[in-house]
Amino acid sequence: MKVHLYDPSYRDAWDDYVMNSENATCCHLSGWKEIIERTFGHRTWYLLSHDNAGSINGILPVVHLKSMLFGSFGISMPFLNYGGICTDNDDGEVRANLVREAAVIAGVAGMKHIELRHCDNVLPQMPVKISKVTMLLDLPERFDTLEASFGSKLRSQIRRAVKEGMTVHFGGRGELRSFYDVFSRNMRDLGTPVYSLKFFRNILTTFPERTRICTVYTKEGVPAASGFLISFKDTMEIPWASSLKKFNRFGTNMLLYSSVLQLACRQGIKVFDFGRSTPGEGTYKFKEQWGAKPRQLYWHYWMENGEPLPEINPHNPKYSLAIKIWQHLPVPLTKLVGPSVVKNLP
Repeated sequence: MKVHLYDPSYRDAWDDYVMNSENATCCHLSGWKEIIERTFGHRTWYLLSHDNAGSINGILPVVHLKSMLFGSFGISMPFLNYGGICTDNDDGEVRANLVREAAVIAGVAGMKHIELRHCDNVLPQMPVKISKVTMLLDLPERFDTLEASFGSKLRSQIRRAVKEGMTVHFGGRGELRSFYDVFSRNMRDLGTPVYSLKFFRNILTTFPERTRICTVYTKEGVPAASGFLISFKDTMEIPWASSLKKFNRFGTNMLLYSSVLQLACRQGIKVFDFGRSTPGEGTYKFKEQWGAKPRQLYWHYWMENGEPLPEINPHNPKYSLAIKIWQHLPVPLTKLVGPSVVKNLP
């Protein structure tokens, strides 16, 4: 058994493994390596494990984030909901070898910790956070069946948007500007630095067959809500979605999600992934009303010196003042400054 670093000659073999592995997610595809390197300039280490016959039996992508503000650390995968170690047959030896090799790289690169985002407790011996869940909805073959399960209030909100003259558009790069206008304003309102437009453009370019944008427009043609969709095997995920506050009373966000769920059913998708949430918070309750159920997430950590687990997140009190200041900045300024800050936020 051998662990070594990815190089371009392994791309097809890597992606073949991902597509055939029951435990792999879209975040494991090799295209993300290029997206992250081109967009953010981060150094990446993609590790492969081979069995004695030369076949891949495990992978681990690691991205190095480094800044004066947040420190030096590795993560698998940043900016996404999943990543971490992917092996088949519950192979603990392969996992241990991949972690050991990642720790060697971390030591050389000066990383203080590595965060591994898993959907299962695959590294029970390691420190772990279990504060997040992902919200999953099993889809029927027909949208009519799903729609019948919605509560009366939800159905009313969807109808309200239609009565207000809202229209829905699906597209790729043609919808990118509308998506980004809504997304960047919403991120400012939340006090969160925004990704660059280049990030989303690179995703669309790298995964043209897997990605789609859905935008809800007012009758005047103003983008009011928009979501970025990624399909992988029998799952559709909406990792980024936003709506403008001033239109929320018209049910724009409800029409957005209803429309993407209808598309997912039409395409034969089996599971719709609403993305990660903290149980009990507003986004959790929003996703729950569609029928989504929580699945526990396990974020495991390799720590350099056994220090307390890092808290690089908006709930950390040390960032509260910065969040409040950011919420009052002009949107054009946040678009200009935000990408240089968020590139080092996991």
